[in-house]
Amino acid sequence: MSAQWGKITPEEIVNPISGVIEFEAEPCALGSSNNFIPGISTDSRNISPGMFFWALRGEQYNGHDFCRNAIEESAAGIVVEKEWWNKNWSEFIVGSSLHASNKRGLVVISVEDTLKALGDLAGWWRRNHNATVIGITGSAGKTTTKEMTANILEQRNKTLRNQGNFNNLIGLPLTLLQLDDEYRNAVLEMGMNHPGEIARLTKIADPHIGLITNVGMAHVEGLGNLEGILSAKWELVENMSPEARIILNGDDELLKKRAAASRREIVTFGLDKTNDVRAINITNLGVKGIRFDIDFHGKTSAAELSVPGIQNVSNALAASAIAICLDEPPAGIAEGLLRFTGIKGRFMAIRLPEGIVIIDDTYNANPLSLKAAFNSIEDMLQKDAGRIIVGLGEMMELGDQTVTAHKEAGRSVAELNPFHFLAMGRHANEMIQGALEAGMPQNRMEIVKTHGEMIQSINDKMREGDLIYLKGSRKIEMEKVVEGLKSMTSRSEGVS
Repeated sequence: MSAQWGKITPEEIVNPISGVIEFEAEPCALGSSNNFIPGISTDSRNISPGMFFWALRGEQYNGHDFCRNAIEESAAGIVVEKEWWNKNWSEFIVGSSLHASNKRGLVVISVEDTLKALGDLAGWWRRNHNATVIGITGSAGKTTTKEMTANILEQRNKTLRNQGNFNNLIGLPLTLLQLDDEYRNAVLEMGMNHPGEIARLTKIADPHIGLITNVGMAHVEGLGNLEGILSAKWELVENMSPEARIILNGDDELLKKRAAASRREIVTFGLDKTNDVRAINITNLGVKGIRFDIDFHGKTSAAELSVPGIQNVSNALAASAIAICLDEPPAGIAEGLLRFTGIKGRFMAIRLPEGIVIIDDTYNANPLSLKAAFNSIEDMLQKDAGRIIVGLGEMMELGDQTVTAHKEAGRSVAELNPFHFLAMGRHANEMIQGALEAGMPQNRMEIVKTHGEMIQSINDKMREGDLIYLKGSRKIEMEKVVEGLKSMTSRSEGVS
């Protein structure tokens, strides 16, 4: 049996998902348990003829409410929860207003939990393909590391990667289900905000290589404290097979401590000389990027990034460590890293007229990523002398650490000594208070209530050669400030 869409029948997926065929109407071109499935979708709006609709329960919507829509859009089958089917089968099949032609050939499969079944199907699918799977998690840098790694690996072999935010219990399985026999690698980012999620993702993906970028205060609300975050990230290691390779950030004290107590063989990356893969001879090129040499047990090779930020050196080392474990040549590693041109909202430099540069770091925020960003900005300012304006939105999901973290953010801003500091959100006052306590003058900071206020204030203050740094949690939508500033200039000179 070939695990390829268009060659798999409903009957063949029943066993991997512990399902039951509850209903099979009179066969037709689209349906029946012996016909091939061209694919699945969890969105009834994206159904092509013959596909199966997978009904998932979400925070805002219940996919079961859209089963009829999916069938009307020519779905050949639906996968639903048994409890729902037991309550709705009569009305749905016998008494529904669906036209008879919609129900011909329809196959209904029930499972106990459609989310678990989706993961089970993806795990089965992954085991029926020969791709090398890489799992990447951590508090910061996951997406950049994933993109850099995929850039390196895809030069020689077809490589699958998560798209957008497809890094959770829905997105990762849907990504894995794209595997076919042409793929040789799958680079998977693994996100989480509750204990057990990384464990489940690891069991689904069964990675050959697992990497943790770092551990910091992110999603503290669901995990309690740093030890809770560490334990959640370490679920990757605990659930990998004994033969799998483990790669850790050797500069991260929490990871170093946990690794020391582990009996697993571990490859480390970082700037410290004790790491297996490290960076030496680092040259900061400011907004143009960074040059450095990659050292692996005394063997060195040159590398360059066309994106700014010293934290990206750590991400590049992580990607390089994965590539080294897969015997990728140094030239391929260097070329793959150079091809990385950045990710929107993740420390991306946007050039405006008159030498003004916006550092768009608006995709998300937590204390660890903010600290890394400020370290990078300090290095950039040494290379590109000029004023800096900082605009911060609040950070989410920090639980009991919320007030402390925002005060610390303000103190970090003060240490950066910007020309002006703007804070927005429910905890803007704590950020301002932290900056005041660290000695920043009151007249160089302000609280703004809206994106429009921040845009106007920055636009009024910025001048030739300024660097404007913007960051905030996803829900604060700080990207609106970026777009507003761009629109208020006559033209943008491009993105680097």
